[in-house]
Amino acid sequence: MPNRSRDELFQLVKSLDKGEKRSFKLFIKRSSGSDELKTVQLFDALDKMGEYDEELLLKKHRSIKKQQLSNMKASLYKQLLASLRQSRDDDNIDMQLNEQMGYARILYNKGLYLQALKILDKIKQVAKTNYQLTFQMQALFFEKKIEALHITRSLENRAERLSHEVEKVNAHLSLLSKLSNLSLQLYSWYIKMGHARDKKDVSAVKMFFEANLPAYAIAEMQFYEKMYLYQSYCWYGFILQDLLMYYRYTQKWVDLFEQEPFMKTVEAGQYIKAMHNLLSAHFDLSNFEKFEETLQQFEKFSCSHNANMNPNARIQTFVYLHIAKINKHFLEGTFTKGLDLVPYIEEKLNEYHLQLDRHRIFVFYYKIACLYFGSGNNEKAIDYLNKIINWKVDLRTDLQCYARLLHLIAHYELGNYQLLEYLIKSVYRFMAKMNNLSVVEEEIFKFLRKSFSLSRSKMIPAFNSLKEKLQRYEGSALESRSFMYLDVIAWLECKIKNVPVQDVRRERFVAGRKVKTP
Repeated sequence: MPNRSRDELFQLVKSLDKGEKRSFKLFIKRSSGSDELKTVQLFDALDKMGEYDEELLLKKHRSIKKQQLSNMKASLYKQLLASLRQSRDDDNIDMQLNEQMGYARILYNKGLYLQALKILDKIKQVAKTNYQLTFQMQALFFEKKIEALHITRSLENRAERLSHEVEKVNAHLSLLSKLSNLSLQLYSWYIKMGHARDKKDVSAVKMFFEANLPAYAIAEMQFYEKMYLYQSYCWYGFILQDLLMYYRYTQKWVDLFEQEPFMKTVEAGQYIKAMHNLLSAHFDLSNFEKFEETLQQFEKFSCSHNANMNPNARIQTFVYLHIAKINKHFLEGTFTKGLDLVPYIEEKLNEYHLQLDRHRIFVFYYKIACLYFGSGNNEKAIDYLNKIINWKVDLRTDLQCYARLLHLIAHYELGNYQLLEYLIKSVYRFMAKMNNLSVVEEEIFKFLRKSFSLSRSKMIPAFNSLKEKLQRYEGSALESRSFMYLDVIAWLECKIKNVPVQDVRRERFVAGRKVKTP
């Protein structure tokens, strides 16, 4: 489990690049006239630390007193933000509009009402062009305030025009709010629970979706309303494991950005997430040609300005690009080759550990474990699975369940029979507690319990029998998640044929390509 410091000031200091650190030192020098302030000493001390340790900090820097530290940290945090605020970000439309709004307020306070109205008009135009509804509304409210308090005579019928504009923007904001709420709540459900586990989950998700989906007319919707609508259907389909719905709406999500390319700069994070979900949809549907095409498109984007405009975009691009690269090796059955990615991924996980959320780290650990398992290195697979199992968090209970199941199978492969009896009971109890036991998992547990008493000559027929049973469930919506997280059919085939899992996957991939070749 990575050591993630909780100190906010330390996290902010560690997020700075060389240029930002240099700018901060110049900012302090200009504002204080001295480069030897205690805040600078504190900054340098934090910058040199690998992990935040307050006792070590006070021990090494005797001039910093414990009773002063809290105020010093608050002061340094504020000064760092002020320094960062001075560096202009031309790609950030929010910061540009905030700056202009500040200018409008300064002019208004000076009594220069017409000049303030002129800036507010520009704010509205820029906000409208970039679909920034909240800034449009702020500008409109400010205009209304000026018109209500002062006789500007700036435009005839301004009151009626302002009222009409406010009503129009408010209607868009209302729909946007409802759709963004629906999207966020569905995504939150998935992050906590994973896919629908049974008919009760399916019913609950369907009822929630239908009750909260607002009425809409697609022709009247703006960019963000469409985006959150497509996201809502995307998460809805994914939770229900309706992979065709998931694919259709992730494609619409990506197409929205292709229709208005400038929004890739305004909402780089949303575009990156859209590409990730489209790649995931192609992967889940085993649509290799489209997966390869989309991956090439995403790799090209990863070298663009939009993917590297700030650390957030750069980190998200790294995460989703490398998840896709691992998935490519899963599709091709080249698990051993995929292990070449692991050192670089580990390096970046360490570099970005203060910014990365636990969910993404969970996914990487599980996928790396699958690479090792598929290549036949069960010991290393267990090492990565233990990182998930030993990290006690209420997150992705589905992933935690399948990590334990794969952990059990890896020990089975190693012949650790003394552990297996305990593990079978432990994993079964955990999955039952999390309501994550489907028919597929029940059959796997039955087989593992019986396998101890089977002679060697009866093992292959037993593997064949289990494979035939499980193949009946491959088309079932509620059972499909078992095959998405763990390709148990490939594992059974590898036991029957006495070859590594990756050989079975590779054979399947090659056969699939031949079928599609005319």
